Amino acid sequence: MSATLSSTEREPVLLRADDGGTAVLTLNRPHARNALSEGLIEALTVELDAIARQPSVKAVILAASAGPCFSSGHDLKEMTARRADADRGRAYYEDVLGRCSALMQRIVRLPQPVIAAVETLATAAGCQLVASCDLAVAGEEARFCTPGVHIGLFCSTPMVALSRNLSRKHAMELLLTGAAVPAGDALRMGLVNRVVPKGQALEGARDFARTIASKSGPVLAIGKRAFYEQLEMGLSDAYAHASRVMVENMLARDAEEGIGAFLAKREPRWE
Repeated sequence: MSATLSSTEREPVLLRADDGGTAVLTLNRPHARNALSEGLIEALTVELDAIARQPSVKAVILAASAGPCFSSGHDLKEMTARRADADRGRAYYEDVLGRCSALMQRIVRLPQPVIAAVETLATAAGCQLVASCDLAVAGEEARFCTPGVHIGLFCSTPMVALSRNLSRKHAMELLLTGAAVPAGDALRMGLVNRVVPKGQALEGARDFARTIASKSGPVLAIGKRAFYEQLEMGLSDAYAHASRVMVENMLARDAEEGIGAFLAKREPRWE
């Protein structure tokens, strides 16, 4: 297991444990409700950049240390302290929100699928973090919300991830009411893929990871990238783009091997 230590905290803010082809990243600020401090944002950014260069990692699980929150979102104590700046914190807010947004995009652009394992409350940017992952597993006591409206701060950046994963009305329900929805409602809304018994979210995420790890890593990377690219296109452009991607995929070594193995009724040997 490896750990990333923030310069301002005594305990590692992020833990990493590799299990076969899966990297498990654990948010480790339980005393601060796993808030996305500057240090934690930086630690996640560094670790994801490293994983992107490690083809031996087939899937990533994003989990959290035991506590009341998977993540409570931005560290409001850090942000409030900067109101004393000459510009009332404007430059700082622009910087930290930009870095957080870049982190969410790194998750989407990472070659490997990312799976959230949520047991407790994911709120504000913590909910955004879950929505940014490719898959999510929730324990039955998990809850999700974007409560900024309660404190005069609309969750505009979480809105980006939510509006791309949920229907418009479900996303607006979370954003306008700030209400915490239970795991079952999050499943119905499409925010999570599975709800499992309390304490089993990590194992549920591992089930996904094991299935993913049995596939061709390069092919999964091609598919994940194409999935998000075509979402931003019109229908005809999306089909044209997907067709180009599929042609290149057909010419790849693992497609030749996989199809050959299927026809020969044997297990494929991925590159």
